[in-house]
Amino acid sequence: MLNQPVPDFQLPATSGKTFQRSDFIGKYLVIYFYPKDSTPGCTTQGMQFRDAYADFQIKNTEIFGISRDSLKSHENFKAKFDFPFELLADTEEVACTLFNVIKMKNMYGKQVRGIERSTFIIDVNGVLIKEWRGVKVDGHAAEVLSFIGSL
Repeated sequence: MLNQPVPDFQLPATSGKTFQRSDFIGKYLVIYFYPKDSTPGCTTQGMQFRDAYADFQIKNTEIFGISRDSLKSHENFKAKFDFPFELLADTEEVACTLFNVIKMKNMYGKQVRGIERSTFIIDVNGVLIKEWRGVKVDGHAAEVLSFIGSL
């Protein structure tokens, strides 16, 4: 999928909005997938993107976080940590399937299906230009910002 146009997709977003990929032609998009609202790694990741948000905005970039949690869960998570960007509820795994981020993971000795922490950059023309899979949280938002800055 790298260097290919990302198919248009739509998901319910926080703040009563609907995300439509095609609405963001002309902007860079950072779309990051995370396993679960309000868990330690996902909270840290969201806070790092939050803290760098103004720098992303200067670079004509919007950020969206996606997990399979409900909109209600997302609203609480967003409010609790004051995220300035919207979270998208992918309860039907539409975007998860599109970006192939559902993996079998070990959780307490059991195999479970879950989201592999991943980040994708879509350029101003809707083309996927960068992907990170199996992301380690620490320093990741800075790495993404650095990549955007290099464009």
